Amino acid sequence: MLELKHVKKYYQVGDTVTKALDDVSIAFRPQEFVAVLGPSGSGKTTLLNALGGLDRYDSGDMIVNGTSTKKFKETDWDAYRNNTIGFIFQSYNLIGHLSILDNVEMGMTLSGVSKAQRKEKAVAALKRVGLGQHMNKAINQLSGGQMQRVAIARAIVNDPDVLLCDEPTGALDTETSAQIMQIIQELSRERLVIMVTHNPDLANQYADRVVEFVDGKIQRDTNPYHEKTAHHDFQLKRTKMTFATAIKLSFKNIRTKKGRTFLTAFASSIGIIGVAIVLSLSNGFQKQIDDTQTQTLAKFPVTISQVATDQTKAQQNMQDSDQVKPNKGYVVAAKDQNESAQHVNRINQKFLDYVHRINPEYSNNIGYTRLTGMNLLRKINGKVKTVKFSNSSDASQDLQKNFSSVSGVGVSSFPEPLKSKKNNFLEANYKLLKGAYPQKATDVVVVVNGKNQTNVNALKNLGFDIKDGEKINLNQLIGTSIKVANNDDYYQKLPTGNFVPKEDLTSAYQANQTKELKIVGVIRAKQSSNMDLLAPGIAYSDKLVRQVIKDNKASAIVQAQRQSNRNVITGEAVSGQTKDQLLATLGGDSMPYSILIYPNNFKDKEKVLNYLDRFNEGKSKQDKIIYTDLAGTMTDLTGGLMDAITYVLVAFAGISLITSMIMIGILTYTSVLERTKEIGVLKALGARKKDITRVFDAETGILGVASGVLGVLIAYLATFPINSVLYHMTDLTNVAQLNPVHAVILVIVSTVLTMIGGHLPARMASKKDAAIALRSE
Repeated sequence: MLELKHVKKYYQVGDTVTKALDDVSIAFRPQEFVAVLGPSGSGKTTLLNALGGLDRYDSGDMIVNGTSTKKFKETDWDAYRNNTIGFIFQSYNLIGHLSILDNVEMGMTLSGVSKAQRKEKAVAALKRVGLGQHMNKAINQLSGGQMQRVAIARAIVNDPDVLLCDEPTGALDTETSAQIMQIIQELSRERLVIMVTHNPDLANQYADRVVEFVDGKIQRDTNPYHEKTAHHDFQLKRTKMTFATAIKLSFKNIRTKKGRTFLTAFASSIGIIGVAIVLSLSNGFQKQIDDTQTQTLAKFPVTISQVATDQTKAQQNMQDSDQVKPNKGYVVAAKDQNESAQHVNRINQKFLDYVHRINPEYSNNIGYTRLTGMNLLRKINGKVKTVKFSNSSDASQDLQKNFSSVSGVGVSSFPEPLKSKKNNFLEANYKLLKGAYPQKATDVVVVVNGKNQTNVNALKNLGFDIKDGEKINLNQLIGTSIKVANNDDYYQKLPTGNFVPKEDLTSAYQANQTKELKIVGVIRAKQSSNMDLLAPGIAYSDKLVRQVIKDNKASAIVQAQRQSNRNVITGEAVSGQTKDQLLATLGGDSMPYSILIYPNNFKDKEKVLNYLDRFNEGKSKQDKIIYTDLAGTMTDLTGGLMDAITYVLVAFAGISLITSMIMIGILTYTSVLERTKEIGVLKALGARKKDITRVFDAETGILGVASGVLGVLIAYLATFPINSVLYHMTDLTNVAQLNPVHAVILVIVSTVLTMIGGHLPARMASKKDAAIALRSE
């Protein structure tokens, strides 16, 4: 059944060679009680360790059930110890933080025995050794004899073929020794029992066979046995400890050191606390920024102008400008960087139609800026005079510099609902102070700021005799009539071919085609909307401008300007873009100078941008339409700044996470030293290197989860006083907000880092020599 053939095991320390096993050959019967006698250092314990697979022989062979062990791998030896061998040690080698049942069941957990079967077999084994009434006690509540009985129950519970006993009564009194020997003797009737002892009386009294060992050699064998040549089907069932078992072992060990575990978890959690608080503040401030942006930028328009800035090119120019090249004796003539970044948007009817097809759920208000001028007239003190929709105090600053009679050029009209009156821009964002909201194209309104101030120049340009700081009653504004005349009624052609406004504008004022405009209301931005996009002054609808264009597109002055390369009013030469602007000013071009798309809310802005981007798909660069997203630019700026601050603070706080990882590694290494004997016991029971590593990985994993959860919990509780302090300092409420997703991630990070920190000591533990580990104290 078990046989050694010419086995040698030598130890060399310096120049000294110790022959622990010196050409030992011995065979054992399947059922017998063999006592190995010999003085200390004779090699008997080495023999026992070699038979149990705890120590490797240098040469020779060990035959188990007719199978040579020469080619056994590490896992084969693990399986051999678990399936075939049961160990009984002099010092019991019980695992103190496990219960009696858990100690006995340990070998079976490595064999894959079910939980119910493990308990059933463990209880039966304990009853057999006389501990049926004591199995619920803790290990430290047992006497020496009772602890040895637990060790015997653990050794036999897996029904091994061989029971190896290393001085099983060495630490017991005479009476208890006799009881233990009787149990072992009884067990020898079922299996092979090999016992190492110094006591010849015990050997002669209980053993069937006595083998005397001296200097690594067998000196006497009272009942020698020669194994017959036979080969049996010797199958080894691989051992495997589940991660759940590893966690259970580690958890029970940690539970015996509650104070140290808590302090370690707390110390390890400091890094998590720091990172969690930084993320909480970052998250909270970002929400404050997002809320502010949503309130203030939600309906800031996406602007599409005829001349736009290519942001990609602009950023490239900025990067290029930072590069300094050496002086090579020449200069390079180049375009201004701002000019080179300009992009001309070819706004045409196709694009306008595309914009009008936008989903009203994304944007229901679209505004336009046009270069179209209006021939505005007002009767003041019985005399018809030219007036303007302009906030400028100096006519020379207007776009219509050379068109003194034209007003409204370049002034933005207020946005109008796209397909219905739903989400009406003015009604949604402006409070009516007096009068009514515009209903018709000819209705205009006066816009005031939060202090109920409007632009004094706007009123002066409309013919009101008013000074800066002077008050004007709302009733004086409401109902004010202004007329807009057609070009043909307003201009007269000179013999030179130039056009000038008529000297007597009464006829233009009274012409049938002249439209009457009225100031119908006074409005102010609502505080809740945080929207004040219309400048104080006069605001009118784009419908009015489109009617003016329709009425003037075929006028004589427009036709003349279309055919001439000179300004038909001043006579100056014009071409290209300047001519196009002149035509637009005179009402000869219906294309807007810019389009302003107002998203319904901040969330829908991205859908608006995606819709505009789809128009550019497949188009060349020059045919693409570039938009300006002021809200997006500000969001990127503030978001990027907050991200940068967060990254820096997290990096600083993360240093403590690395410290925690190192601390866990030290703790695990300390635990390895403390549990060296336990490692030896586990290996004696058949645990693999992976299983030992798993036990300590599980321990660090538990500590990682504990420190992560503790850190997140402390950080969450810390948000309350932090929010209180910030509120008193800044009036901001609920700034520190720990995102649950961040909390989960931090617990995972804590677990992973601690497991990384503890894995190296765990690997060290798995490589410990089992025989040496069992001898440690």
